[in-house]
Amino acid sequence: MNERELTDLLKADGEIITERLDHWADVAGDRTFFYYGEDDETLSYAVFVARANAIAGNLARLGIAKGDRVSVFCKNALASSLLMFGIWKAGAVYCPVNFSYAGRLLTYQLNDTAPKLVITDGALLPALNDVLDALAVKPAIIVYSPVPGAHDHIAEPPSVRPGHVEYAWSELTRPAAAPDVKVTFDDEANLIYTSGTTGPSKGVVQPYRWMAQYVYFLRALIGEDDVIYNDLPMYHVGGAIANICRAAWVGCEVAVWNRFSPDSFWERVKARRVTTAILLDVMIPWLDKAPPSENDRRNTLNKVHMQPLPLLHHDFAKRFGIDFVTAGFGQTESGAGISVVLEETQQGDGTPADLYRGYSHAEVAEIAARSGMPLQQGREAARKGLMGLPTFFVDVSVRDDLDEECDDEIAGHLALRPRLPGIFFHSYLGKPDATVKAFRNLWFHTGDAAVRGRDGMYYYVDRLGDRIRVRGENLSSFQVEDMINQHPSVQMSAVVAIPSEEGDEDQVVAYVVPVPGGAVSEQEIQAFAAETMPKYMRPRHVRIIDDLPRTPTNKVEKYKLRNSILQELGGKPRT
Repeated sequence: MNERELTDLLKADGEIITERLDHWADVAGDRTFFYYGEDDETLSYAVFVARANAIAGNLARLGIAKGDRVSVFCKNALASSLLMFGIWKAGAVYCPVNFSYAGRLLTYQLNDTAPKLVITDGALLPALNDVLDALAVKPAIIVYSPVPGAHDHIAEPPSVRPGHVEYAWSELTRPAAAPDVKVTFDDEANLIYTSGTTGPSKGVVQPYRWMAQYVYFLRALIGEDDVIYNDLPMYHVGGAIANICRAAWVGCEVAVWNRFSPDSFWERVKARRVTTAILLDVMIPWLDKAPPSENDRRNTLNKVHMQPLPLLHHDFAKRFGIDFVTAGFGQTESGAGISVVLEETQQGDGTPADLYRGYSHAEVAEIAARSGMPLQQGREAARKGLMGLPTFFVDVSVRDDLDEECDDEIAGHLALRPRLPGIFFHSYLGKPDATVKAFRNLWFHTGDAAVRGRDGMYYYVDRLGDRIRVRGENLSSFQVEDMINQHPSVQMSAVVAIPSEEGDEDQVVAYVVPVPGGAVSEQEIQAFAAETMPKYMRPRHVRIIDDLPRTPTNKVEKYKLRNSILQELGGKPRT
């Protein structure tokens, strides 16, 4: 396809998400858009839009203008979703903050973002209060106030630290019309933070068209009869964009909970007649641990996106009656540039006929062919790391250390190039050198290793650099080292990743060198981590050593540390 044809493809269903949401409010206003399981609350498209419009109008009244950044530091997924759309409708930039952050991590992100307004909740306000005086730019504060009876209602909520501008939640929710703000596909929509490898996390500036490209192929396989399941947080593109916005694009329901629960997952699917979900890595073995039952297949879930694609995908799909599994490559910077569809069962052998909703197998096959998505039989997809083929919107290459293209079956740096303006991120906020480096030689370098197989398919190999993945969260060794190094008895530290016991994720290992003449114990480091770091960031293993192994040029030889802990634990050393 040429550029004009690709542009028409994106515009066919609208490429501005707020306009698409308004479309469904106009033509199907009474249809359920958002079900919030934590409070058993259902919002129609019309009601959701009215609330988002009120937030947008009140943001404008409070001085939030087009391009202003608004940080959302909130656990409540319904409130966060309403705020996200309200922020967009005001022309402002949605800047979600990981609600596990506190102290140094929270200070860094808020200082880097420099928001004009921070919206938080009562449970997180103490963490925000602790860092307010350390912020270079003092934002206004609004504290979300749940109604009595809500799961997160606080009878006596804390107060914002004195000396900071605060507006009541009621100032944001009183009746108001959305302001007349026009945005284009290239206007900034989001600022999402992603882990760095050799430095602090980076703010990824995303335009509106990034979202349209990111969900394009996921939404192609669903229609108005589908129900999307979401338990991913709203500071992840998977939760906010791939699930919430995907529902708004196609006009279906999204059923939302605040967090994943293997014990409650199938009850939730049954309660809302869920047809499609995203399952990340460790979720799959957790669900598969349940004792087998003759009723495992009697559920409505017929399409699951798995990322990364585990080798047990076909067995899992057969057990639980999943008709289709999709996989690919997606990230905060480049969207979703590689995809594949796996037909895991034949029609009727997966989801029982009386429970099946959505496109038939024949319709999915036709959509995949029309959309350029490869369709394979699930039982034949047995090679680890399958991602699929490039989508219409990108070129894909595997590059060597000199940035030349690798031959087939030779691992290298996965790189993508946009075929349209606005479908990749604009920049790393305030980090022009990092942006230029990532886009060197006119390819965006993803930070991941991959191979192109002789079959033309792309296969994921590993993360490059010092990136670590734990419980669906991406982090860098730099972040963990930086936090450990704040301990007064620590001179330096080095953090490495080793394979987790479950799934394809990692465990965090920290090697710690005490200050000269000092001493520190593994238990003290673990306790310090528990006080200062989110749970997913805390080291699973801590070892105290006299010094770190180094090269003649003073670079830490992390591979030696990794192999040492693997040998100690009985694992296989990595080179």
